Amino acid sequence: MPPSTIFAPVLLLLAASWMALATPSELPRFREAPAFRNGPGCASAPTVHIAMTLDAAYLRGSLAGVLSVLRHASCPESLFFHFLATRPRRFRPAVAASFPSLTFDVYRFDPDLVRGRISSSVRRALDQPLNYARIYLADILPRSVRRVIYFDSDLVVVDDVARLWATDLASDHVLAAPEYCHANFTSYFTDRFWSDPIFPRAFSGRSRPPCYFNTGVMVMDLDSWRAGGYTRKLESWMEVQKREARIYELGSLPPFLLVFAGEVKGVEHRWNQHGLGGDNVEGLCRDLHPGPVSLLHWSGKGKPWLRLDAGHSCPLDALWAPYDLLLRDGHHDLFANV
Repeated sequence: MPPSTIFAPVLLLLAASWMALATPSELPRFREAPAFRNGPGCASAPTVHIAMTLDAAYLRGSLAGVLSVLRHASCPESLFFHFLATRPRRFRPAVAASFPSLTFDVYRFDPDLVRGRISSSVRRALDQPLNYARIYLADILPRSVRRVIYFDSDLVVVDDVARLWATDLASDHVLAAPEYCHANFTSYFTDRFWSDPIFPRAFSGRSRPPCYFNTGVMVMDLDSWRAGGYTRKLESWMEVQKREARIYELGSLPPFLLVFAGEVKGVEHRWNQHGLGGDNVEGLCRDLHPGPVSLLHWSGKGKPWLRLDAGHSCPLDALWAPYDLLLRDGHHDLFANV
């Protein structure tokens, strides 16, 4: 057999790989989701504002998240989605194609806002500028948006989001989220932080002892955020980490803990069954926490779409699959009927 015949398949594979790398602007194709309409009693329903991010690596997860919110909302036409992306014009058509009737806007997030403030963490994905976009929601969203729910792109909602929106922040809370006070709070900061005579004082005078909370699900009072200058408060801790001392390892989470832990309005744990992606190193399978479930969150290294594609999914990944809008070879996939 001539050498050219032997190496032809290899060359074709290399060419295909090169073409994939040479056309990074191409996004996967997604199917159109069903149209969801308001039910009885929605005439007086408030507009629920939801913020998420869009990028190429997590677009599939973001669209699945949107579909899950719409699927379980009692008033889906009363939802307004606010998407942050570094290249809005690249992602707007994908959202519009999958959700023609969705009310949404896409805003540009400028990576330069955080490039000089990001330090390396335990996982590369946590170092991406867009991971810090949640810090700037109050600055980027219109001032008419006074309150917003922030969702990560690796979750699905299996309950009516209006119930989460109804969280009472009162006048003394800037954000609400499920808290996990059984977690070892000290582990989220380095020995350098705890040994410093000044840094730990950040938690003095808090309403309650500081507890860990996951920033992938938050109800945020943007008016209070703006009035309190909280963007700058988080930036200041990022600058300490970057220029003064390495005080944490986990991307954008520790600055939130430093500013808000002990002052968070608690939300039922059902609204963030997090950690389904395992840890930040191996991404091993995990079970649900005990109790009811309103939201499934694949925080950690393992993402359900990647594990499903690779053929070594975890049992709970099957709960994400029905919301997957990816088109495979131009055909609707097995889980098309939601």
